Amino acid sequence: MIPLLAAALAVTVTAGPAAPEPRPARVVTLDGVEVRLHADTRQVVTANRTSGHHARITSWVLRDGRWRQTMQATDGRIGYGGLVAGPRRQQGTGTTPLGTYDLLWAFGTHAPSPRWDLGYREIRSGDYWVQDNASQHYNRYRNKRLGGFRWRLPSGDPNSSERLADYPVQYEWSIVTSFNRQQVRYRGSGIFLHVNGSGATAGCVSAPRWFIKSLMGRLDPDLAPVIAVGR
Repeated sequence: MIPLLAAALAVTVTAGPAAPEPRPARVVTLDGVEVRLHADTRQVVTANRTSGHHARITSWVLRDGRWRQTMQATDGRIGYGGLVAGPRRQQGTGTTPLGTYDLLWAFGTHAPSPRWDLGYREIRSGDYWVQDNASQHYNRYRNKRLGGFRWRLPSGDPNSSERLADYPVQYEWSIVTSFNRQQVRYRGSGIFLHVNGSGATAGCVSAPRWFIKSLMGRLDPDLAPVIAVGR
């Protein structure tokens, strides 16, 4: 009886259907930019470099099976170092990573608005974006009172973190992307979609104030929004 039972169990274990292979991300091209979509992505922002550090920034929504443009700004910006493949990016180079990244949540100088569906954090005194490669909080939002990073380092130090209150124009609204969420050291920290400053960014994508303000009221985490950066 025991051998027969073992054989029956073996049949039971091996007779089930094979696990399905993971499906590749669906790829579409919007305004000349390749976008890798999640299965539930219904909102996209594209950044298409036009010349130098200038870019065309466009928002899209999927309606009735078609991607429809909702806004476009021709005076967006990218990093002063140009564009680079995401896995090859290095901290401090001023380059903007090519590829598709999730739009996760936002921070800024305003109090939260009930019109925003995206998670949001108002900048407080002592808030930093950690760029200290020795910190477990690398590429994370952190207040200096909590410690865990060398917030006292001077701005010229390669591990100096970014005090968010120092950028009231750019960070009036700033949307966090998923670039380097894995915290690969020296790849780069703090790649956002934010309001234009006076020139090129240090690696982020930026757009005019009106565009980002409007986008804050449109982005919906249930629609799995992403940003795609192309040439």
